[in-house]
Amino acid sequence: MAYQNMPSYRKPTSFILKESYPLPPYSSVIGMIHAACDFKSYVDMDVSVQGRYYSSTSELCTKYEFGNGTKYESGRHNVKLSAADKDYGMIRGMGNVEVLVDMELLIHIKPKDEAMLETIAQGLSYPNVYLALGRWEDLIRIDSVDIVDIKDTELERRIKLSYDAYIPKIIEQQFDEYEVNFSGTIYKLNKKYVINSKTGMRKWDEQIIARYATRGSQINSGEYMLIDDDNYPVFLA
Repeated sequence: MAYQNMPSYRKPTSFILKESYPLPPYSSVIGMIHAACDFKSYVDMDVSVQGRYYSSTSELCTKYEFGNGTKYESGRHNVKLSAADKDYGMIRGMGNVEVLVDMELLIHIKPKDEAMLETIAQGLSYPNVYLALGRWEDLIRIDSVDIVDIKDTELERRIKLSYDAYIPKIIEQQFDEYEVNFSGTIYKLNKKYVINSKTGMRKWDEQIIARYATRGSQINSGEYMLIDDDNYPVFLA
């Protein structure tokens, strides 16, 4: 369990108003875990992301606009970046960013190598750095870290989601389409990137198609799904 005051998980396609995803994408959560544990190489894992927030609002931010190799022009740019070969131009101005108020998070982590569970739990309990999720300034408070069993369980009664959740398409398809009909936006969420050895640039190597299901969504009895020790559903991706 974790809490954030006013985070923003920016959608990469939003520019004028920097819109936020309703929950942190998988890549952000996995990156935070790597920072907490000071991993030097990628540790493969699946995560389940659930949460709820009170409201959303917007706040002012400083934004920078520049092009690759754009030459400085005094009438066009208000920031000059000097380099050995020439001066480059950049525009600094004001923008708006969407933030989510009082975000509570329920995150499950399942490393491919389960021997890493203790290391991850220790890292999140005693992180090497001040942890952030979203922007650099979006500090996160870790309220509890528990190692729990996750079991594939047949539901004996209908349950309602206590939190908003990302439900991967592959999991949603396992439910009876005539009995369970989640409503909500479908997102293509980044999970894992690789670094191009020639350019040094990041490239997204794994993306998950998931539906954002709101709390109160129902899953009927008779369905099989992952449940933890505290009877929370788990949607690993």
